Amino acid sequence: MPQARDFLDESKALHALIAPLGDAAFGQATAFKGWTINDVLRHLHYWNWMAWLQLNDEALLVAQMKAMARAGGMRPVEIAHVDGAAGQDLVAIWIKQAEATAAAFTDADPKARLKWAGPDMSARSSITARLMETWAHGQEVYDQLGVVRENEDRIRNIVVLGINTFGWTFRNRKLDVPEPMPFVSLTAPSGEVWTYGEPDDAERIEGRADEFAQVVTQTRNIADTKLKVTGPVATQWMGFAQCFAGAPENPPAPGARRTMVPQQ
Repeated sequence: MPQARDFLDESKALHALIAPLGDAAFGQATAFKGWTINDVLRHLHYWNWMAWLQLNDEALLVAQMKAMARAGGMRPVEIAHVDGAAGQDLVAIWIKQAEATAAAFTDADPKARLKWAGPDMSARSSITARLMETWAHGQEVYDQLGVVRENEDRIRNIVVLGINTFGWTFRNRKLDVPEPMPFVSLTAPSGEVWTYGEPDDAERIEGRADEFAQVVTQTRNIADTKLKVTGPVATQWMGFAQCFAGAPENPPAPGARRTMVPQQ
């Protein structure tokens, strides 16, 4: 699956960003719920491992889900899983598992149904979710370190996830799904134009693909992008778009998520 390669490439890009950091830098709190860079890596590592278990040890996957329920949440389990590792020791653990997860999914049947916390999912959906999580949680690390990320066209996976969750975003909030979905026209990092839906002058979203991906992953408020949003449905969607599973989450307040001035 090409999504496995894209996941690995995104992981390697994040690895290149944090490889030069000293251990103390990983204790910096990011703009995402106060998570430190250590917290981000522990979270990514644990769920990359859980995805690996989908293909390699379903019984252990189920046991881990039960352990998480007993612990009352994922954070204690994530920390325990790496025995409290932090800094560059944690980086080494995380990237090794990312490589193993990518390798496991590379030759997997994209349509294979895999067990998960919620409904079963396809192998393609699972590794795409790992790419999305790596990209989205990577954003708070780039922001905290004062680095503007140079995206690649692999973010198309995230854009498509955002498009595919249009209806779910409304249903998740117990709202009627408006029809049809607004027309979306996005410029990829390569300059290619990606379009979704039927052309419509009254309901449309136009702009950069990476900014659309930021909005649907809730790493930016729509007000902090240059996306051109036309129509009430498009405006409502971009106001609470959510391409990740779970209860409804609100996007960050305007200005709350941004590239910080690097710490001296």
